Amino acid sequence: MATYKGKSVKLNSPRRIAKGETSHGKKKSVVYVMDGDRVKRVTFGDPNMKIKKNQKGRRKNFRARHNCDTPGPKTKARYWSCKAW
Repeated sequence: MATYKGKSVKLNSPRRIAKGETSHGKKKSVVYVMDGDRVKRVTFGDPNMKIKKNQKGRRKNFRARHNCDTPGPKTKARYWSCKAW
């Protein structure tokens, strides 16, 4: 557990953005990660889209488009989006 803006948050655990919370309607998920010595909030995902990752062609195309073989650091949305796929 860590503290982000006075609240206790669980690190490296993506969750859906609740109604009334910041970014609701703009992004689908949120995760809190450590960026050096501070906690960073990373939002990702399209709230109006189903991902359908069980369709082989779509999964392969998404992973190719987003370079999921080298997803980068945990502080970027691409890392978490690739992990979801």
